Amino acid sequence: MGVTRTVLRTGRKFDQVLEGATRVFLAQGFEGASVDEIAREAGVSKATLYSYFPDKRLLFMEVARGECQRQAGQAMTMVQPDQPPRDVFLAGARQIVDFFNSPMSLSIFRLCVAEAERFPEMAREFYRNGPMIARNMLADYLRCATERGILKVEDPVLAAEQFAELCKAGIFTQRLFGIEDVIPEDRCDEVARSAVDMFMARYGV
Repeated sequence: MGVTRTVLRTGRKFDQVLEGATRVFLAQGFEGASVDEIAREAGVSKATLYSYFPDKRLLFMEVARGECQRQAGQAMTMVQPDQPPRDVFLAGARQIVDFFNSPMSLSIFRLCVAEAERFPEMAREFYRNGPMIARNMLADYLRCATERGILKVEDPVLAAEQFAELCKAGIFTQRLFGIEDVIPEDRCDEVARSAVDMFMARYGV
């Protein structure tokens, strides 16, 4: 069955499946996660799992959307209009760095690229429910901060995209091509702080 099948999103068993799958996918990514392990972690039978998600890709994208929405929700609590820009950017940078350092982010990228021709709407839906939310939220903050005179941002949407790219530097490509299995914590901190320094140097007042 194609990955565009509508999923019945209700019930305790459904919640168990998503919670168990989230733990497995976050730890192992799409490729490393087996349906047997997800069923065990969720405490359900494989038949129950397949009744909700007949394709592992369906389950993964549901988990990926939920995880991105969760992270976007966390970011919303950090992006407060009255907070100093550097504090907002440091918190956001570390969250972005951690995401791109995870097996989940690699699997999202690989799956969306692999299925882009057959199921283009899958990648678009994921982008709308995750990265686009975070981008628009940061752009709104940049717009407000510029109006208050504490930043100088001509194009808030472009600047928000640039910030995310700075936070990927030296992280995502090394993980994607298997140069590094996991980027050490001190390196993640360095990348996040450097991204903020560069961003403030360009857009700070």
